[in-house]
Amino acid sequence: MHICKLRLSAAWTLRRAELSQRRLLSSARKQSPLLNIAPRVREALSNGEPVVALESTIISHGMPYPQNVETAREVEQIVAASGSIPATIALIDGRIHVGLSDGDLLRLGNGRETVVKASRRDMAAVLSQRLLGATTVSGTMLAAHMAGISVFATGGIGGVHRGAEDTMDVSADLTELGRTPVAVVCAGAKSILDLPKTLEYLETQGVPVVAFGDSNEFPAFFSQHSGLQAPWKLQRAEQVAQLLKTNAELGLQNGVVVAVPIPEEHAKASVDIEQAIEAALRESERLGVKGKEATPFLLKRVVERTGGASLLANIALVKNNARVASQIAASLASMGGSQGFSTTASYSPETRTDQPLL
Repeated sequence: MHICKLRLSAAWTLRRAELSQRRLLSSARKQSPLLNIAPRVREALSNGEPVVALESTIISHGMPYPQNVETAREVEQIVAASGSIPATIALIDGRIHVGLSDGDLLRLGNGRETVVKASRRDMAAVLSQRLLGATTVSGTMLAAHMAGISVFATGGIGGVHRGAEDTMDVSADLTELGRTPVAVVCAGAKSILDLPKTLEYLETQGVPVVAFGDSNEFPAFFSQHSGLQAPWKLQRAEQVAQLLKTNAELGLQNGVVVAVPIPEEHAKASVDIEQAIEAALRESERLGVKGKEATPFLLKRVVERTGGASLLANIALVKNNARVASQIAASLASMGGSQGFSTTASYSPETRTDQPLL
C-alpha cells in the first residue's frame, strides 16, 4: 500500500510538472512580449499555412563568411520553393525573432559583432542582456514551439560526445527533443560524436528516430552510413506528417528526429572527411577544447583539412534537409496540424485532471 501511494504521488508530481510546462508554453505563444514574429510568418501561422523553422547557429558558428549568409538565403528560398514559409530564428535586441530580414542574416554572419551561441540554458541571459544570439537546435526548438511551429530543418543534431562517461558532455539538443514537440529534420548526428550512445540517450528520452528514405540506417552527417539502425524507416513526407499528427493525438510532448541521408553525389568525400575528423578530434583533445566551443572548432578544422570539401557537403545536406522539412510541413498542414503538432491533439491530458497518470 505504501509503495502504491508513492507511485501515485510520483505520478501526480509528474503530471503537475507537465501541465505547468504546457500552460507556460501556451501562455507564451499568446502573450510573450519576447516573441517578435515576422509579419509573413505570423500570417502563415494564422492561416494554417506550413512553416519551417531554421536555426541561426549554423550561420554564426557553422560556416565561414560569406558562404554562411549565402547558404542561409538559399535555404530559405528552398523552403519557400518546396511549399512552406521559412522562419529563421535568432535572439536580437532582447527579443526572439522568428523570421529574419536580410540585414539580420548579415549581422549574424559577417563577423563584425560578437554572437553568442544560445541553447535553452543561455536564452534568458542573452535576452535580458540584449546580446546578439544565434540559436542552437535546442534553442530553436524551444522558440519554434513558443511560436507554434512544428517542423524545423537543420544540418545535424548534437549528441553524446566521445568520452562522455568521463566528461558528462551531452548536448542539450537531446534533452530538448525529449520535452519539446518539434520535429527536427537533419542528417543524423555529427560523426564527431558517440553515435551509439546518442541513439541510446534518445531512446531513454522517448524520442522517435526515423530514417527517411530507402534505408533504415541512421546517417552520420557527412556519411550515409553509421552502421547503426534507426528504430523506424519512412519513405514519404506524408508518412512522417501522419506520425507527427499521431504523436500529438497521443498527447505526447516529445520531439521527433527525422534523419535524412546526405545526397549520394556529396557523400563520396566521406572517407576523407572522416579522416580529417579523427585528426581534428586528436587536436581538440590536445588543446583542451570542450563544451559548446568543441563543435565549431572541429568543423573549422575539418574544412581546412579537406580543402573545403566538407563545407560543400555541409551546405548540400542542409539544403536537402530544408527541402524534405518543407514537404513534411506542407503535408502536416494539409492534415490540419501546421501550428505546433502538440496542439493538434483531439485529446489533451490537460483537460483531464481527475485521475493520476499511472
